Amino acid sequence: MKMENVEPNGVTFFYLIHGCCKERLVDKGRQLHSHVIKNGWLESNIFLANVLVDFYSAFGILVDADKAFECIPPQDVISWNSMVSIYAANDLLHEAVRLFEEMRLWDKHPSAMSFVALLNLSSRGKELLFGKQIHNFVIKVGIDYGSVLIQSALIDMYGKNDDVQSSIDVFQCSHERSLECCNSMMTSLLHLGFLQDVFELFSWMVCENIVFDEVSLSSTIKALSLYSSPSLDNCCLLHCCAIKSGFDSDSMVLCSLIDAYSRSGQIRFSQQIFEALPSPNIFGFTSIINAYAQKGMGYECLAVFEEMIQRGLKPDKVTFLCILLGCNHSGLVEEGKMIFDSMRTIHDVYPDRRHYSCMVDLLGRAGLVNEAEELLMHASSEGDSVMWSSLLRSCRIHQNEHVGRRAAKRLMDLEPEDPSFWLQASNFYSEIGEFETAIYIREVAVARKMSRDIGYSLIRVHEFH
Repeated sequence: MKMENVEPNGVTFFYLIHGCCKERLVDKGRQLHSHVIKNGWLESNIFLANVLVDFYSAFGILVDADKAFECIPPQDVISWNSMVSIYAANDLLHEAVRLFEEMRLWDKHPSAMSFVALLNLSSRGKELLFGKQIHNFVIKVGIDYGSVLIQSALIDMYGKNDDVQSSIDVFQCSHERSLECCNSMMTSLLHLGFLQDVFELFSWMVCENIVFDEVSLSSTIKALSLYSSPSLDNCCLLHCCAIKSGFDSDSMVLCSLIDAYSRSGQIRFSQQIFEALPSPNIFGFTSIINAYAQKGMGYECLAVFEEMIQRGLKPDKVTFLCILLGCNHSGLVEEGKMIFDSMRTIHDVYPDRRHYSCMVDLLGRAGLVNEAEELLMHASSEGDSVMWSSLLRSCRIHQNEHVGRRAAKRLMDLEPEDPSFWLQASNFYSEIGEFETAIYIREVAVARKMSRDIGYSLIRVHEFH
């Protein structure tokens, strides 16, 4: 157009910016925005202002989206819902609610996408009361049963906020048991630990001819892997479902299968699935590292991690946690230290309490209880009960009275109502010969009416014909 001296207009730039939004070309979009400002079209062309709001919303650039939104006259605006969605997507609850209220003042009607964004914000932030308020508003508007997206978001919101009954009620009241609603119900049940219900829902979908997708299948496989000892037959059955339905190349499904097979004791099947991946991503590598870690195959974890780095993939916190678990289960102290130190210095990943807890356990098992205590103090000013319990257990094994006394005292201070920790402290004092202290701790526990759950064992009996 420029070579032919054809002058572009607002429509031209509208389509160009919209194309940059679709193709994720943020720099090109900014350049086009500059052209729009130079030509003075921003204040006069409502469609350009709106597409700029959508453009910056898609990239999560709040400041520029807000500036573009301010250029739009309130009586003509069509991008209120985009701004509500972007605020909600960035967990800005007060800003999203403020704009939502302004929409009502200007008599603008929220779309289903606005409600979905607000419900998703409630899910992420564990804002159950806010989610219920949005639900009530949706009912008043009268679109709660007419939108599959809203129904799905409501099921997910209640599930993520641990209100399983409300999640089930929304699902059962749905006029259409769509794939989206089934997936939300399945992930909610999985989140709350109702594993058997996940299987039953998947079976119901198959019986009702609701075509499942990779989310349904991976959620079911994930539920299977969370069993204490998943059945190999069930793993193979779901694997066959993945192959027949064409999801045998989906990374989410394959990662779940890697985890399920390893937990069933068939690490070789996990290896075969991983090796068949054409170009494994970070999730595939993390899954196989976790599979090796659970079996105490520390050197294999390190080898896969090295391959991952060589491919240019950036490990995340979960990846590092799995590697440290592998080092812990294999007693690889020096290797674990190296990996832990490299998190911040090389990979710019900051360890959280889980990583510190794993390192405290690794050092303690190796008898380095003083070093473990020092690391624990770096984790936070107080640490948590799991770390101190791990340290106290190591002190009992390696007979370190000085560190053990401090660990026992800190553990009882942190958990004054947990009988298992008090029993652990009492046993420690009994083992070092301070029987009066051990008896006193038990008497205090009895006086506080502490009780602990009775443990149980589970075995599987295989019948051979």
